[in-house]
Amino acid sequence: MENVHQIPSSAAPRAVLSRSALRASASTALAGGGRIADLRRDAHGHGLLPVARAVIDAGAERVLVDGPAEIAQLAQHALPATDVGTVDIDSHLLYGIPGQGASVPLPPLRLLGRVMSTKQLRAGDGVSYGYTYRAVSPHRIALVTGGYAQGIVRALGNRAAVEIGGVMRPIIGRVAMDVCVVDLGESRAEVGQPATFFGGSGPARSALAEWADVTGLTAAELMTVAASHAIHEEED
Repeated sequence: MENVHQIPSSAAPRAVLSRSALRASASTALAGGGRIADLRRDAHGHGLLPVARAVIDAGAERVLVDGPAEIAQLAQHALPATDVGTVDIDSHLLYGIPGQGASVPLPPLRLLGRVMSTKQLRAGDGVSYGYTYRAVSPHRIALVTGGYAQGIVRALGNRAAVEIGGVMRPIIGRVAMDVCVVDLGESRAEVGQPATFFGGSGPARSALAEWADVTGLTAAELMTVAASHAIHEEED
C-alpha cells in the first residue's frame, strides 16, 4: 500500500448535480425569504450557470458572484448578477448544507469516488503512509479515488466514512494525494463501484457535518473545495 497516490488525474472524484434536487432546494430557500443568492466560488462548486438559472426561476432578483467576468457570463443567458451587495437567501437551504441544527433539503450535489481495487488484509498489516492503521484481524479493504489533492482532507483518515453499497465504511490510514483506503469489513465491493463521500439520499447525505466536526472547517468550505476539484456532471 506504499504508492497509493500514483494514479492518473482522470481518476478524480465526480461532482454530480441533480437538477430536480436543485430546483427543489431553490424553491425551499426562496420560500424562506430574500432576494439575492450567494453564487460566489462557482456557486460553492455546484456550477454557476445551473444554480443561477434555478434560483432566478424560483424568484430571486439576482445573484451575487465573484466579479465582472461572472456577471458577463450570466448576462449572456439573461440572468441578473452583481458583485456587490448582501446575500439574504439562506445558502444552507439552497445547497442543502447540513449541520445547522435544522432540517435542510436533499443536497443537490453529491461527491462520488470509485473503487479502484480491493485487497484482503491479514492481522498486523499496515495501511497507507506511516501505517497509522494496522489490522487487528483479517478483513477486506478498498482503494477509492479521491485524496487530499481533491479536497478529501487528510484529517479524515481514521475518523470519517464513505458510503459504499448503501453502508458507511470507515476511511482507514492516512488519506493519500489522490486516493483513500476504506474498510469493507467482511463485505465485498466491485471495481468501478461508486463510493459516495457526501450528498445523495443515502447515509452519506449529511456526511459533511461529520467532516466539519473532524476538521474544524465549515461544511460549506469543505463542500466548495472538494466540488471545485472534481469532474462535474449533471443529471435529472
